[in-house]
Parts: sequence; structure tokens; C-alpha cells
Amino acid sequence: MTDSRSSRRSPGKRERLAAAAAQVLHEKGVEQTTLADIARAADVPVGNVYYYFKTKNELVEAAIAAHGQGLQAMIEALDALPAPQDRLKALLAGWVGQRELTARYGCPTGSLASELDKRADGLDESIAKVMRQLIDWAECQFEAMGREDSRELAVALVAAYQGISLLTNTLREPELMAVEGRRLERWIDSLA
Repeated sequence: MTDSRSSRRSPGKRERLAAAAAQVLHEKGVEQTTLADIARAADVPVGNVYYYFKTKNELVEAAIAAHGQGLQAMIEALDALPAPQDRLKALLAGWVGQRELTARYGCPTGSLASELDKRADGLDESIAKVMRQLIDWAECQFEAMGREDSRELAVALVAAYQGISLLTNTLREPELMAVEGRRLERWIDSLA
């Protein structure tokens, strides 16, 4: 009986720690983040972190998984929209809606990908899978629009977002993202 109750509680703490890791890593970066920072953000005693994650890299991996789950949930919501152009524009609207956060910390996935690329522990490959998932989804949208160059368009869309995220963060100008979002909407309309 105790085991079943504890297994019901365990996913909650583990999920809170993973979500907190994603948030704190976004705000502080991998190198500056401590396990205590994550424990505090998750409202979990720091000693309990080791029960769920033996190393900081395991927590980073959990944060990457949280990014992937968030992306999957977003994709499911976008897929409920009637047309591929609507789905792509809603994606843009979501990005633009987070422009203040992006101006402060950068793109959550892109910033983490850039930081992990400098390490030799394989975590860069894990975050690349999340980025590929977004590109693959965008490719399907362009393909549904009848575009034969759907892969190139998907890469261009994600590259434009990553580029404007970097500029928005570097210059601390959220309006840059809004302007680029409007330009990308016009671009999507021109492709139909």
C-alpha cells in the first residue's frame, strides 16, 4: 500500500523538478544553475532532488524532456486549427506573445541548445531532437499547403524565429519579435 501511494506522489515531485529545471536553466543557464536553485523553484528540499536525479545532467535531460512535452502539447493544440496557414500563424502568435520573456532570457530551447552544444556529454543531441520535432511539424504544415519545398520552408521559419529571438534578447527589444512575427505572417500568406 505504501509503495502505490508513494508512486502516485513521485511523478508530481519529479515533474515539478523537471519543470523547475527548464525554467531555471532558461533564466540562469546550465553552468550558473545549481541543484539548490532548481529545488527552491520546485519547492522541494534540496536533499530530495537526489532521490529523483543523481546528477545535474539528469536534471538537464529532464528539462529537455519537459521542453519536448511542452512542444508536443502545443502541436496538439495547433493541430486542432482548420488550415495549415492558421496553424503556422498561431505558432507565430505564441512566439510573439512571449516576446518579453524572450527579450529577457532568449528562446528557452534555442538558448539551451546553444549552451549544450559547447559540451561533450551528448545533451546537445537530446535538445536537437526537440528542435527537429518542431521543424518536422512545420514541414508537414507547408506540405499540406502544397509546397514541394516544405522542408526548406520549415527550416527557414524556425531559423527566422531563432534569429529574431537572439536579436530580441541581445538588444532587449521585444518589439523586434512583433515586427518579425508580422513579416512572417505575410510570408506565410504569400506561400499559399
